[in-house]
Amino acid sequence: MTHSAARLGIGGPVGSGKTALIEGIVPMLMAQGIEVAVVTNDLLTTEDADRLKRKGFLPAERVIGVETGSCPHTAIREDPTMNQLAVQDLELLFPQLDLILIESGGDNLASTFSYELVDAYMFVIDVGAGDDIPRKNGPGFVQSDLAVVNKIDIAPYVGADLGLMRQQATQYRQGKPVVYTNCKTAEGLDEVVAFIQETLLFGRQMGQPSTQPSAQPPSTQQTSTQQTSTQQPAGQQPATENLIGSYS
Repeated sequence: MTHSAARLGIGGPVGSGKTALIEGIVPMLMAQGIEVAVVTNDLLTTEDADRLKRKGFLPAERVIGVETGSCPHTAIREDPTMNQLAVQDLELLFPQLDLILIESGGDNLASTFSYELVDAYMFVIDVGAGDDIPRKNGPGFVQSDLAVVNKIDIAPYVGADLGLMRQQATQYRQGKPVVYTNCKTAEGLDEVVAFIQETLLFGRQMGQPSTQPSAQPPSTQQTSTQQTSTQQPAGQQPATENLIGSYS
């Protein structure tokens, strides 16, 4: 039976702290022995993927940047093919993976993930965007499996009422979980990791803790859509090549 890694979507507006959240939780997951990889989405660049690669906590081969070329939510909801192919490549190259994080490109409050792509998703907002965000009742924030209110440390400096946000987030999410985080100090990140463990990994401790996951895929495989596509007739390019282009 082919092993399939759990898939967690991470959505939210531009600048809400999605990538910073990944930078915080991945080392924590790795310390528990969880084998992790990441797919990022950007409109016309691989900026977020490049940022994660520079951090160095994961081998570069475990981070794939997808250039969506269109509205970010299209690639995670209406037509998630590009992301599904990226996940397929990671699972083929690293069959030991337990978890793949899929970060959406920055979008609006209506952005939700297709459950054909992910098993669960979280939606990240930040205090600096205003304390009225929870009561705007955006589908991304309200419907997500976990809501993350990030940058709680800046509330006093932007005139945001964090107490009001806590009250209204609970009200509009009707009891679904909400976590309040400061990625600079790691406040609240343990709750995010606990959610992942309970919801997707079922509290598993995956072997011995590892801070240096293997970067070496099988020698016969490469990180490209062509290698994971079905074999094509000579001289014919795979149809998927034009969908994703290079992962960088």
